[in-house]
Amino acid sequence: MPRKPWTLPDREITDEAHYLDRRRFLKALGVGGLAAGGLAGLGRGVFERAQASDPLPELGAARNPAFADAGRPLTDADLALRYNNFYEFTTTKEAVWKEAKDFRLDPYGLEVKGLVERPGTLSLEQVEALGLEERVYRFRCVEAWAMTVPWTGVPLKALLEKVGVKPEARYVWFHSFLDPKQAPGQRKDDYPWPYYEALRLDEAMHELTLVVTGVYGRRLPPQSGAPLRIVVPWKYGYKSPKSVVSMELAAEQPPTFWNDAVPAEYSWLSNVDPTVPHPRWSQAVERLLGDETERATLAYNGYGDQVAKLYAAK
Repeated sequence: MPRKPWTLPDREITDEAHYLDRRRFLKALGVGGLAAGGLAGLGRGVFERAQASDPLPELGAARNPAFADAGRPLTDADLALRYNNFYEFTTTKEAVWKEAKDFRLDPYGLEVKGLVERPGTLSLEQVEALGLEERVYRFRCVEAWAMTVPWTGVPLKALLEKVGVKPEARYVWFHSFLDPKQAPGQRKDDYPWPYYEALRLDEAMHELTLVVTGVYGRRLPPQSGAPLRIVVPWKYGYKSPKSVVSMELAAEQPPTFWNDAVPAEYSWLSNVDPTVPHPRWSQAVERLLGDETERATLAYNGYGDQVAKLYAAK
């Protein structure tokens, strides 16, 4: 029986050279061309296992019927979980899962601060208690590859309502972890670590925006942004920050990582738009992982009916 990507004993790690060749990699997979403290009292940590080969826990959340069909097949889990961008660990997509396999933020707490009525730190359990559900979303990378993924999480709107947003708040600013001991990419000064992203408040409060703690029915593995990430399906993937440790509500527009690093290539809004090319490639078409056939990119990644109105008067 094939071993799933959430089960990664060291003896089964594939040689690095194999992963540097994308086509050989695909062939090998057989997919073709509020003030609460941490997780105390929960027994073993969220990612601590009795043995290295133990799978990540199942979450058991029911699929929301309103988000059960993204209009195309699910991407094979083996491929989606082993083809990732996470520069904190490596710039080689096929190697991220291996480089990040021992990463832990445990015990975990999400700090919520700024223009909120009830600032503090939420445990993973407190976040999930807001209404855990599964949703199938399209996911579109700015590099023109795409996938279809079943995320498990809670609407960000529910979390913001829990902490209470002050009337003057207009933006939500996210910060990811900073731990160069665990993340070798953060030992370099190429980028201004830690990773940071932001949304307008109306984007953050939209029903599609999700605080994610699981994927394919199990807890997020490290390469996918464990233990908690944000998913905004109508924007390019870098607007869905991984391994988020803090959220700050602000009145003024905060900076964002890639817009700061390369403003000519990455806009602040970064909505999926087939008519606006990236300086190094067209955005008019995309390649769904596991399928070498190019297909037309949809405006707002196919979510225009839900979100276009957010930008009509902007």
